[in-house]
Amino acid sequence: ARDAAAAVLDVAAVASDNDDPIGVRNAAILELLYATGIRVGELVGLDIDDVDFSANVVRVVGKGNRERTVPFGGPARRAMRRWLEVGRPVLVTARSGPACFLGRRGGRVDPRQVRTAAHALTAEVPDAPDLGPHGFRHSAATHLLEGGADLRMVQELLGHNSLATTQLYTHVSIDRLKASYAQAHPRA
Repeated sequence: ARDAAAAVLDVAAVASDNDDPIGVRNAAILELLYATGIRVGELVGLDIDDVDFSANVVRVVGKGNRERTVPFGGPARRAMRRWLEVGRPVLVTARSGPACFLGRRGGRVDPRQVRTAAHALTAEVPDAPDLGPHGFRHSAATHLLEGGADLRMVQELLGHNSLATTQLYTHVSIDRLKASYAQAHPRA
């Protein structure tokens, strides 16, 4: 799955090479979704000042109007900067307001446009599972856990109220939990 996500991000980056604003936007959207695991609704609600490049974090308003701060890394930072410097200025209109991500006509991008872009770019990767925007959220969470991140930290990043949701969501198998317990606990 990590390879599939990376391959889709590569396709998105190549598609943005010609500075087509939609291609640049889509590359930034997918990099941010994968880097942060935020929900599509949270992504489309982002305003420019929700992205803090000095700290490499994005401020999102999640379910129940709860605000949280989520970090992102270098690839997402570069893609976001490029979008804000090269792509967004081409699409911006009087109706854009503070919206971070814009549609072709200058309004705030909507969830459907994000899903369409994710599915279209995924379709260009041979043998990749169809990673919609939610698939990038799953991938981000799973890859964090596989890399050794704490389950509670992942819960916080995803904005889940319950640890049970995070466990369901990231497909943490009982076998994997038993294996890491056996490896880590002194009395296992």
